[in-house]
Amino acid sequence: MFDPAIVCTHLTFHWPDDTPLFTDLSFSVGAGRTGLIGPNGAGKSTLLRLVAGELTPASGTVAVQGSLAYLPQTLPLAVDGTVEDVLGIAPVRAALRAIESGDAAEEHFAVVGNDWDIEERARAELSRLGVGDVDLDRPLRTLSGGEVVSLGLAARLLERPDVLLLDEPTNNLDLAARERLYAVVEEWRGCLLVVSHDRALLDMVDRVAELGPWSVQLHGGNFTAYEEAVRQEQDAAEQAVRTARADLRRQRREEREARERAERRAGTARRNQSSLGLPKIVAGARRRKAQESAGRSADVHAQRVTEARDRLAEASQRIRDEARIVVALPATRVPAGSTVLTCEGVNVGFDGRGRVFGDDGFDLSIRGPERLALVGSNGAGKSTLLRLVQGSLTPDTGVIRRAEGRVAHLTQRLDLLDPAWTVAESLRRFAPELPETQLRHRLAQFLFTGDRIHLPVSALSGGERLRATLACVLNAEPAPRLLLLDEPTNNLDLVSVDQLESALNAYEGAFLVVSHDRAFLSRIGITRWLELSDGALHEVGASKNEQD
Repeated sequence: MFDPAIVCTHLTFHWPDDTPLFTDLSFSVGAGRTGLIGPNGAGKSTLLRLVAGELTPASGTVAVQGSLAYLPQTLPLAVDGTVEDVLGIAPVRAALRAIESGDAAEEHFAVVGNDWDIEERARAELSRLGVGDVDLDRPLRTLSGGEVVSLGLAARLLERPDVLLLDEPTNNLDLAARERLYAVVEEWRGCLLVVSHDRALLDMVDRVAELGPWSVQLHGGNFTAYEEAVRQEQDAAEQAVRTARADLRRQRREEREARERAERRAGTARRNQSSLGLPKIVAGARRRKAQESAGRSADVHAQRVTEARDRLAEASQRIRDEARIVVALPATRVPAGSTVLTCEGVNVGFDGRGRVFGDDGFDLSIRGPERLALVGSNGAGKSTLLRLVQGSLTPDTGVIRRAEGRVAHLTQRLDLLDPAWTVAESLRRFAPELPETQLRHRLAQFLFTGDRIHLPVSALSGGERLRATLACVLNAEPAPRLLLLDEPTNNLDLVSVDQLESALNAYEGAFLVVSHDRAFLSRIGITRWLELSDGALHEVGASKNEQD
């Protein structure tokens, strides 16, 4: 009996333009749940594809002990085929139908193998994941992204793998679907490697693997334990930097004082030679001896300074570069009690779907700097509601009244900025009257400094694009009084999520956010919870959402 495991040895991978991503990377994980984390662009998804065999390393080896199943984060983009195609059971079902119709060809039995109960097992897995009512012949294009992810997970579980790879599995899932995924993870007994920024999911793992360009650092325990360990490491590293910096100052001071003493002795020796009338040969010998002594002293002090500088550099390298957004946004302030938004009987219809918000539409009022969370199942109409509030979608019925000032809408695609604009040009278009020095200062607050302000938006990572969009929206003229956010943490690494939280906590206007990320919602000061269910919008308590 083998233990399921993943073993990567001296792994090196280059992009097609020969840009290196990994160099001599070695690590192994065995049975249990491992969370793989790292910044956007570190190569987490690429590493999973290497383990799954979809990519080939430039050098090194990947060995998997046991059967493997892989759920990519791109699965929700699939639109071709049917449910049975995603489940991988179409050939077996076709063979079963042929046998049932009387066709006893040997190839049909070969295809079925031991899977005579495949439909029953498939429906059991679908029911376990909350999509048991989905017909096996239903086209994928009629399903939501969350439903497709649940189907994909069911397909992998049907394979009964020893090793399971999951890439951002909760991105498109509503709260109920996330709970079902958590149950699967909690019960998992094989080798699980999951890439995620979902803190609730990462708190279920047995270890955390942190991916860097040259190594994978393994930390025992869940994500909360990892964060505490990192905090302690950073406290120690920062103390080491302070100690090394103080030592460098002391060594430089002693070097300077030693040089000044040597110069005073040399001056005294020259005066003594003149006053004592020493022979030149004697005076020269004394001078050479003093110079040699001064040179040795200077070398010793220079060496000590060099060693102190090296200790400071080494200590500084242990400080994590995880800059946070720290910014004041007084221009976004909304007075308490002022009405920001009023919706009365608002509704809209789409071809083949009827009215989205029932017969009576929805009512919504936002007053002052309220912070609202909008939750609900996939397909309930949350994104549609945001588009109506923002004004990009015109209601068929009802009235929407917005206060004066900008309503800013951050969609899931972060497509507010023109890809051809640079970061600086983008902010200039949102704040045309902002002086150049202030423009640079505002961008620096959102961690864009130096030449990076001249990068085109198309060249930015997901986290950078989020920061650029926030910089433009929150510094716009006029400043936004109402901010709408649609699943803002999707596809962001954990550092970028922290930066988003920092920016939102500095924002002084009202915002309405759609998110299934409960940890994120708990840290941005939500004051009201709204739930959209069966076309009706209800206000619910925070305690209910903490339990859902």
